[in-house]
Amino acid sequence: MASSITSKPFLGATKPNSSLSSDLQRLSFASLHISIKPRTLKKLQIEAAGSTFGNYFRVTTFGESHGGGVGCIVDGCPPRIPLSEADLQVDLDRRRPGQSRITTPRKETDTCRLYSGVSEGVTTGTPIHVFVPNTDQRGHDYKEMSIAYRPSHADATYDMKYGVRAVQGGGRSSARETIGRVASGAIAKKILKHFSGTEVLAYVSQVHQVVLPDGSVYHDTVTLDQIESNIVRCPHPEYAEKMIAAIDAVRTRGDSIGGVVTCIVRNAPRGLGSPVFDKLEAELAKAVMSLPATKGFEFGSGFAGTFLTGSEHNDEFFTDEHGTIRTRTNRSGGIQGGISNGEIINMRVAFKPTATISKKQHTVTREKKEIELLARGRHDPCVVPRAVPMVEAMVAMVLVDQLMAQHGQCNLFPINPELQEPLSFSFPNFEPANI
Repeated sequence: MASSITSKPFLGATKPNSSLSSDLQRLSFASLHISIKPRTLKKLQIEAAGSTFGNYFRVTTFGESHGGGVGCIVDGCPPRIPLSEADLQVDLDRRRPGQSRITTPRKETDTCRLYSGVSEGVTTGTPIHVFVPNTDQRGHDYKEMSIAYRPSHADATYDMKYGVRAVQGGGRSSARETIGRVASGAIAKKILKHFSGTEVLAYVSQVHQVVLPDGSVYHDTVTLDQIESNIVRCPHPEYAEKMIAAIDAVRTRGDSIGGVVTCIVRNAPRGLGSPVFDKLEAELAKAVMSLPATKGFEFGSGFAGTFLTGSEHNDEFFTDEHGTIRTRTNRSGGIQGGISNGEIINMRVAFKPTATISKKQHTVTREKKEIELLARGRHDPCVVPRAVPMVEAMVAMVLVDQLMAQHGQCNLFPINPELQEPLSFSFPNFEPANI
């Protein structure tokens, strides 16, 4: 809004100076007017929301369940890292549908293609484009869902937000979106392994009421082979059989159940994460809770820690045989003050029962008419076996992003060797390619 400021005649002089020009005299005694024009607000610009993750290692996923395909763009990957489609395919095969009787029967090979960012077998530092075609769509399975909302699914909320939605397969809310995450995570895991020897492993620790007892998996030594030794991805053979039986039982009834995925990080560099808003556990929580069907997150001692006193919960420090500061226990979960301390990072992620089931349920149509719906399509009776590589991927992406932030801020100049350690170590089987 326009405004003006008016000044009174200057009263400091009792008599105009005759030596001043008439113009200057008029200026000295005239009223002064200052006008302020209305402020023009710039039009707000909103970037594409919800499909990009990370600050330095930036991942954008694209595609829908029944579209032409899905994939990702990875920007910020360091150059000269050996990378092939086979490197990504290992984890994509672990996520793939139709891999066993306890997963969705949809048949997809999920074969990936690298279309940019890699030349002569190494990364170039430019955006990496990964694409996976959809080959087994059945759009007719979703005819009823074009007018009615599946209970506890994203159908209704997508309509509430956008006023339109992709009906077939749930569109972007489908777990096929996670293909881009898993492919990006495979790249992130390779960077972590070769730069700092960091290993990210996840496994199923609960299916419905079958709960793996605390301490039954030794996090210092559990291996990927042990996790992949059965179709439910639980490294404890006895409990794995119980979990498979629970999924089989609910599958034959056309129902679904949920579970918990535990994820650990071994040999994480110290110093990752930042105080206050960007604490490492906060970044991890956001990352894994962005996965489909997630409903809970625990870190370190989690909610069980609330039953302990401070003297029972605190992780006391000691110096090991190598002169390294360690903690005797790890109830902090490898992170203190939002910053990694070098101990094993551990977390648990809860997944709800699959929303789409083969049972009649009460719902409403877009026209607000109450009906009974029998949802069709092919869906997992329990999502946790296939969620294992998804959780690993999101955790790895967070760690690489934080590793780059730490390197840029705190390792740009020589470190303080009395208090800090190098982020990387000499890895005998890896040398960045010279091209």
